[in-house]
Amino acid sequence: MESLHDLSRLSLNQITTNSWSVREAVEGCVRAGIPSLGLWRDKVREYGLANSKRLITDAGLTVSSLCRGGWFPASTLAERRARIDDNRRAIEEAAELGTQTLVLVCGPAPDRNIAAARSMVEEAISILIPDALAYGIKLGIEPLHPMFAGDRSVIVMLAQANQLVERFQSEVVGVVIDVYHVWWDPDVVTQIQRAAGHILGFHVSDWPISLPDTLMGRGMMGDGIIDLRHLRTQVDAAGYTGPIEVEIFNRTIWDTPGDITLALMTQRYLEYV
Repeated sequence: MESLHDLSRLSLNQITTNSWSVREAVEGCVRAGIPSLGLWRDKVREYGLANSKRLITDAGLTVSSLCRGGWFPASTLAERRARIDDNRRAIEEAAELGTQTLVLVCGPAPDRNIAAARSMVEEAISILIPDALAYGIKLGIEPLHPMFAGDRSVIVMLAQANQLVERFQSEVVGVVIDVYHVWWDPDVVTQIQRAAGHILGFHVSDWPISLPDTLMGRGMMGDGIIDLRHLRTQVDAAGYTGPIEVEIFNRTIWDTPGDITLALMTQRYLEYV
């Protein structure tokens, strides 16, 4: 296991400094000594794909992931096909940016049939596997906390994501483990061990004791109740040696000057992760 006392695996997920453009995020990472950046497609689109790639390469940074693909279930076949086509574009974008991982937030049910929605997720990923293989991109299924089942993802447990990976038996399909979504699960350690060999990303933040908002309530590491070091140790023990992304949806943090956020982020990463 690498040292817990350096920043070599730290990555800024771009949502943490949501007011920053790609250029501002790159420049902020360089100033803070953060070697990697997790990009969001809307930010890349605003700045330009080729410009984003050039800027990151010139700065000597790596792209830890691209977010997001997924959002597969839909009411009509035409809409499902359109979403698959959008994911094909996301795979191409990820390849152009030089990352290996496209994060999949799988999407909610378009009606009350959650079982059918889960089948749509499985079918869509199976359709995308040849594209991922062709571009050398890995599809990271990120299970979300069950409170997001209604509006963001019907894949709500790491066990579900692992089961999908095992069904596909493909080198390009794995899981992304986000502490905010899995910390509560009494089976989390077993499921992390089960994910060994197909963990494609590890995201950290914290869960404040009094959660102010489901989506926008994530805390800075150390401001909540998640045993981050324990989960990081388990993920490391399962063989994951890749970037550790700090991904925080929090309007107060978004309104804080980015350099202040990054200074606190690096300090708390060393202390708690």
